[in-house]
Amino acid sequence: MTMGPVDLGWIVDNLDRIGGLLLEHLVLTGIAIGIGLVISFALALLIRNRPRWYGPVISATGILYAIPSLALFALLTPLTGLGTVLTAEIALVSYTLLILTRNMVEGLRAVPADAIEAANGMGYTAVQRLLRVELPLALPIIVAGIRIATVTTVGLVTVTALIGLGGLGYLIVTIGTSRGSFGLTATLTGVVLAVGVAAIADVALLWLQRALTPWARRGAAT
Repeated sequence: MTMGPVDLGWIVDNLDRIGGLLLEHLVLTGIAIGIGLVISFALALLIRNRPRWYGPVISATGILYAIPSLALFALLTPLTGLGTVLTAEIALVSYTLLILTRNMVEGLRAVPADAIEAANGMGYTAVQRLLRVELPLALPIIVAGIRIATVTTVGLVTVTALIGLGGLGYLIVTIGTSRGSFGLTATLTGVVLAVGVAAIADVALLWLQRALTPWARRGAAT
């Protein structure tokens, strides 16, 4: 059964395989964002405590972000192996650091000074003030960075098909370019699913941000 250029029969026959590739795509994306958040949070705290590190850290993460993905895979493969999750994740995490670190720093900088003074007056320790006051107030800017990094990473994961992984990228690149009659169907399936994952993730993170920061919605309404 076909619908225009799409062979629906091929999709139905390969649902299990497509589902497995979709899961791989989600896992690769989730690991990259998770590790990126941990590293970026540490860098943001370093910059907050030592502002002179802002330039060097942002420059270094900017250089990583600017390296073309194919070139980065070529540099990593001799060290971490071809087609390994480690190779893929080092590259994917590298591309999240600039976005996440910059937004975390800007979010913490945007916390009003009077809120920090009030927390100090209430006897909060530095850790308590960070967790109870600064991070909640910085959350909208931080989540905005997470949304951008997530959508970007969903797209970049498809490129890892070139080293034998890729999740949905396997449909787009490997099957799409090597299978004559089913190639276009595989490519379109991979593209639609990748775009869908990015859109759903973006909406879900926006909903999470609004759920965690109800005061921001009340402030916007007034």
